[in-house]
Amino acid sequence: MKLNKNYLLALCSSFLMWLAWPPHTWFAPLLLIGLVPLMIALDRIRLQQAPKTGRRIFLTAGLAFLTWNTACIYWVFNAVSAFNTGFTGTLVSFLVSLIPYGLGALLMTFAFWLYYRLRLRVNAWVGYAGLICFYIALEYLHESWDLAFPWMTLGNGFAGMHQLAQWYEYTGVYGGSLWILLSNILAFEAYKSWKSTEKKAFKPVLLWLAVVVLPMCFSLYTYNSYQEKKLPVNVVTVQPNIDPYQKYESISANEQLRILTHLSDSVAQVNTEYFIWPETAIPNYTDEDRVRANPDFLATQQFLNKYKNGTLITGIESVKWYDTKKTISAQASSNGMFYDHFNSAMQVENSAEVAFYHKSKLVPGAEKMPFPKVFSFLTPVFAGLGGSVSSWGWQDEPEVFYSYSGIGVAPVICYESIWGSWVGKSVKNGAQFIAVITNDGWWGNTSGKDQHMLYAKLRAIETRRWVVRSANTGISGFINQRGDVVKKSTWWTRTAIKADINLNDTITPYVKSGDLIAQIATVLGFILALVIPFKKWVKK
Repeated sequence: MKLNKNYLLALCSSFLMWLAWPPHTWFAPLLLIGLVPLMIALDRIRLQQAPKTGRRIFLTAGLAFLTWNTACIYWVFNAVSAFNTGFTGTLVSFLVSLIPYGLGALLMTFAFWLYYRLRLRVNAWVGYAGLICFYIALEYLHESWDLAFPWMTLGNGFAGMHQLAQWYEYTGVYGGSLWILLSNILAFEAYKSWKSTEKKAFKPVLLWLAVVVLPMCFSLYTYNSYQEKKLPVNVVTVQPNIDPYQKYESISANEQLRILTHLSDSVAQVNTEYFIWPETAIPNYTDEDRVRANPDFLATQQFLNKYKNGTLITGIESVKWYDTKKTISAQASSNGMFYDHFNSAMQVENSAEVAFYHKSKLVPGAEKMPFPKVFSFLTPVFAGLGGSVSSWGWQDEPEVFYSYSGIGVAPVICYESIWGSWVGKSVKNGAQFIAVITNDGWWGNTSGKDQHMLYAKLRAIETRRWVVRSANTGISGFINQRGDVVKKSTWWTRTAIKADINLNDTITPYVKSGDLIAQIATVLGFILALVIPFKKWVKK
């Protein structure tokens, strides 16, 4: 059977984009040309003006993005399927997996389809402006709504080669998306000019090279010239390496605490100021209002007694009780009260002070019912199909933990670390370093854990803050303000590591402005989308 050449070009783009994506660190520059084969294919389809051109555009782009997304985040199914067995469980796993695999690819495809529709009404460069705005606007949507999964935002692709992304302190990852899209457009135009004229046109090629090289040079200069202010704090991060699938069955909470305190003591020193333990390190559901009498809490305070200036940030599963249904996620109990259970971070000191932060960016379908105000009545149905919706509670704003000494820390739980604007809000509110607590063992020894670790480098660059990462199973480590991984653990190893990190109070332009590029693109994209029906109406 003869293969469609346009589909082959689409698959070529898929391969180039996959090869450029983390953890394939040295191939990241391929992102700047990876979409060119797809654009060639779509341009050929547009110029043929055959019947059902719009559908052919959609299918060709859809093939490219579905293949690329699935190849990069295949590991998601590992975590989803582990909790759901049997026919109904497999069905739930499939439906939940559609969010990262299919929905993200659908939005990317829709951006190119909108570009095609706009291109029918306007000139090429207005069409290209529309493509950039549509794509970034839909990336921003996929970060902002209840079906959010911004893992494949184009700007994340430079997490592996962070030396080329130092200017993210001004733009965030959407600056990277803009750069990648603009480079691919100019590379495509250079290809067309070079191919279509007998006398080779160098101007489009030189323009493309300028757009590629100048940001690279600026980034490399910034990377090599950046100097951290010396304001050291000694921090210990712990990786207990407890199998997440056996955490509640094969090992008691007391034994898990013993492992955590023993590992911490093994590397700590007298002046250690922070201990970072991973997500759900304390597995028992703890009543937040009675935490000071909880045996696990008392054990952590006893551990801290050895360290005069010590502060502990740990993952914990907590519960909060209400007299009435105060939140959307609150569930009724048999005693007539209501409660929320949270995936939380807790800060403990050598005092009566204790602080909680509740994970807010919950995985859609797996941790939170999407659009709960509308679909809350379906929660029992989803729970009956395998428990894919666990009704976690959340809070609406990020948090800053302040220690007795006045140090501010941004607690970030797992999935939240891919939201630059969310982490940036904590930094804007006073956080001097970032503590990411996570459990990447759900995915197994796949590229998922590596991608998650590498994305944290972008948070360090955007905020110019050290990132301390504590993973139950995965990769723990320290990332400096340039995005360099200074120390890290290895996969499936029980260990603790320490480092002197530098605090920082400087606020970067990105932290001040947030995702301004995405917001502008969203407004312009909406206006350009309206041009499509308006031009059609004028023509009629």
